[in-house]
Amino acid sequence: MSSIKEISSLNEPGLEVFGQLTEAQLRNALDPEKGIFIAESPKVIRVALDAGYEPLSLLCERRHITGDAADIIARCGDIPVYTGDRELLAQLTGYTLTRGVLCAMRRPQARPLQEVIRDARRVVVIDGVVDTTNIGAIFRSAAALGIEAVLLTRNSCDPWNRRAVRVSMGSVFLVPWTWLDSYEDLKALGFKTVAMALTDKSISLDDPVLKAEARLAIVMGTEGDGLPKETIASTDYVVRIPMAHGVDSLNVAAAAAVAFWELGKCQ
Repeated sequence: MSSIKEISSLNEPGLEVFGQLTEAQLRNALDPEKGIFIAESPKVIRVALDAGYEPLSLLCERRHITGDAADIIARCGDIPVYTGDRELLAQLTGYTLTRGVLCAMRRPQARPLQEVIRDARRVVVIDGVVDTTNIGAIFRSAAALGIEAVLLTRNSCDPWNRRAVRVSMGSVFLVPWTWLDSYEDLKALGFKTVAMALTDKSISLDDPVLKAEARLAIVMGTEGDGLPKETIASTDYVVRIPMAHGVDSLNVAAAAAVAFWELGKCQ
């Protein structure tokens, strides 16, 4: 049974993960087995628990103890549940809690690339995207539209970032993902790569040749500059989204959703 702990100070032991530690400290690069991430809102926490993630502690507005968080507390077993007034918790975290509940959870180890994409036909590569909202939105679209794995280059935002997890509505717990160090690793595993970019050689997203490919990796670039020229040059296809009114590009999360709808496994 969880232990309910009323807090009156921001300096009480155990609260560090919710307010004092940076994302880098939560990640704990020196000892990954002790890494933590924060899941925010009852819905997201439930998705994480359903997917088998390990809860470590909860931070919860007092009114949610017997309300929105009651079932979560019952599921989490013998972990501390810190609670207090809404204003005090906002001072601790630096923001008003979404739906009043945070859960610190054990960060899993990164999975090997070959394991993540072993049976996949459609994957996305997120190359250099650093905006947490875009990362979360891409994961959510991937889960909804038939993308079977998400791969990220090392210069992309960590999907376990609190905001990315929340924006994804828990989709980061549903779609397998890992880090990608080389596009050659993808090609060696039988994937054709599709760079989403505007060039003189770009073909239309609805070109039948794309859907005919057995295994596709859709490569999405940064919010501002897009994909590096060398990356575009190394891919098997360069693809554009047909657009009207002279619009030449979309936000990366919006473009990803369009590409997933056209090329994902659901089609």
